[in-house]
Amino acid sequence: MRRSPGITSVFLLIGLLLFSNFAPLLEAQTAPPPPQQTAPPPPPTPQQLDQLLSPVALYPDSLLAQITTASTNPQEILDVTNWLAQNPNLTGAALTDAAQKQGFDPAFIALVAFPTVLQMMADNIDDYAAIGQAMTTNQAEVAASIQRLRAQAYASGALRSNQQQQVEVQQVASQPVYVIQPANPQIVYVPQYNPAVVYVAPSTSTVVATSLITFGVGVGIGFLIANNQPWAWGGWGWGWGHGVYYNRGPWGGWHGGYRPPTIWYHPRPPYYAGYPGYGGNWRYHPPNYRPPYPVHRPVYRPPSHYPGNPGYRPPAYGKPGYRPPGYGQPGYRPPAGQPGYRPPTTQPVRPGQPGYRPPANGTRPAPGQPSTQPVRPGQPATRPTTPPNGTRPAQPRPGTNQPATRPQTRPAPQTKPAPQTRPAPQPKPQNRPAPQPKPQNRPANQSRPPQQSRPPNSGGGRPQGQPQGQPRGGDRPNPR
Repeated sequence: MRRSPGITSVFLLIGLLLFSNFAPLLEAQTAPPPPQQTAPPPPPTPQQLDQLLSPVALYPDSLLAQITTASTNPQEILDVTNWLAQNPNLTGAALTDAAQKQGFDPAFIALVAFPTVLQMMADNIDDYAAIGQAMTTNQAEVAASIQRLRAQAYASGALRSNQQQQVEVQQVASQPVYVIQPANPQIVYVPQYNPAVVYVAPSTSTVVATSLITFGVGVGIGFLIANNQPWAWGGWGWGWGHGVYYNRGPWGGWHGGYRPPTIWYHPRPPYYAGYPGYGGNWRYHPPNYRPPYPVHRPVYRPPSHYPGNPGYRPPAYGKPGYRPPGYGQPGYRPPAGQPGYRPPTTQPVRPGQPGYRPPANGTRPAPGQPSTQPVRPGQPATRPTTPPNGTRPAQPRPGTNQPATRPQTRPAPQTKPAPQTRPAPQPKPQNRPAPQPKPQNRPANQSRPPQQSRPPNSGGGRPQGQPQGQPRGGDRPNPR
């Protein structure tokens, strides 16, 4: 019995309706779980914030306001540094105008005039990401940390007014406030110092302590002062006790500004144990620590996730693959007792010492040529020549007088040749006895050897064994 086509269509319609209801449930069970977002590191404590701000706390107020607000977007720090590396010929007002067209935030438009500072921030991106997190959380704590560090540097004698900067101590709410401004409003000098030294009470005079801060080449900011843009130099400052002001008003973050095309940087916890001031002890000198000086021009950092690339970021402290500060730099050595430590290398072995191995050059001396060996102290600079293979020194001719004594000069003993080369054979030092000269007159008894006896001659009057015509003894034949 055959079923009608109408019944078959009904069953198919019911199946499609049921499948459409169960399909979302099946997809939800088979779909992979969404990737877990890495939680950002916790904000730094006041003590850790002092460590992070110690390299820049003595910068001029306006420049420091730009650095701290720019740290709130660490991805933009890397993007602007890459953009500067790709546009090294832009300077002055043309540079700030081009940066504004790129849509960068105002802090970065002002910082492009200080490319070495941006490069320093990119080299230590994890530290400045933590500073930016503190700025977003509580600006008052950042301002208090800067004032604590400046008070320590002022007490040590390192922070003073000079030809590059002017230091002023003000009283705000019965508290001293340290203000730093350029000595020349048209030129900004970026200070360079070692945080492990300037914040420690000196053991010498104040004159010596003031030399602990040096300055690089001044940066002319005339175009930033004359510009009426909000990000110009005069629009930045600090309201000590509160936070940063921008465009002559409190700064509240960047809203709706720059959007990175690709977010490839993810913040990692800084390595606080490798920085000065760890545990509140400013006399602590971390091993392999190098102050982050702003001296290098920006370099391009491509987004990458493998070691060896300039854009690669190593794992964080305490995680597999972590590398402490200074790793890979010339002269780096891990601290003693840490994984990877190697003792200092010994001095190279010189020729003549036990264990010396000459370099393998793979060459041999030509046939008949002596091998060249280095001349050691105490040996003559020249050596006797070696005769070619197959020849011997000339021997004295017979009949000539031989010297009774050996030559006064004796060749220096040959050193042991290198394993790679074989020297030509040397003549034997023993002198062979010269052959005796042949006598001119033959003795009478050494004439020809006796010959076999002949049978007796019957007609004889000659004795046996006497050859015919041979004189006897020393008698000579009578001439006829």
